[in-house]
Amino acid sequence: MFMSGMESLVPFMGDKKQKGAEPMIIVDSREASSAPKIFKGLTERGVLVKSQLLDKGDYVLSDVCAVERKTVNDFVYTLTRRYLFEQLFLLKDVYPKSLLVLEGYLPIIYKYSSIQPQAVWGAMFNLAKNGVAIINTGSYKETVDFLYTAAKQEQFVEKRSPVVHACKKCDTLAESQIYFIASLPSIGREKATALLDVYKTPVNALMNVEQWSKSVNGLGPVITNKVKEVISTPYVESLQSNDEEKDSCCCKSEETS
Repeated sequence: MFMSGMESLVPFMGDKKQKGAEPMIIVDSREASSAPKIFKGLTERGVLVKSQLLDKGDYVLSDVCAVERKTVNDFVYTLTRRYLFEQLFLLKDVYPKSLLVLEGYLPIIYKYSSIQPQAVWGAMFNLAKNGVAIINTGSYKETVDFLYTAAKQEQFVEKRSPVVHACKKCDTLAESQIYFIASLPSIGREKATALLDVYKTPVNALMNVEQWSKSVNGLGPVITNKVKEVISTPYVESLQSNDEEKDSCCCKSEETS
């Protein structure tokens, strides 16, 4: 969400009407095992924590927001292995508001002898300029606080629900079909598989979107209306881009004449 000058932080500071309402966070099962204090901390805050194996990312906060967590030490180590960017950019493909939580004392990078601090800052800048936000937390407790607050904003302010999207490469035709349907708003892998079981092909599923609520549990009018909007609305950005290109061509023609 972009904030204009007329807006304030008030919507993000907590709503008394929602006091007692707690968010749900989906945690990668491997992350739950390696960071039990965070898992426990979220549970103690009242978060409904669901653990399952995720293709990419460590925490899913909504259908558009996921978090990759790394300690500062892990982050520096990862830079020497060159797979961090691939991980995060694959995550951002399916969660547009993906971000990286760097946990720990950041100035410790100056104590490493095997890697220059400039390389660390350069990596962080590269991630930021490509749309991956970076949050530095000082400890696991601050990470818990951040995840809790971010989940509440996504789910109670933005009115979004946590949804697991498939991120892995599609090795088979069936996986490609599941990935295609799962990428639709609030669908995910489980509902995509159920839809394909009923309608057999992605085309048939899309043609019968009005019947989804009768065929698959959990697909009510809110979700189906979002899907219908996505598949039936003209791609406005493309039209704008074409108009801008035409205008640019016209300007160049006038300049050269």
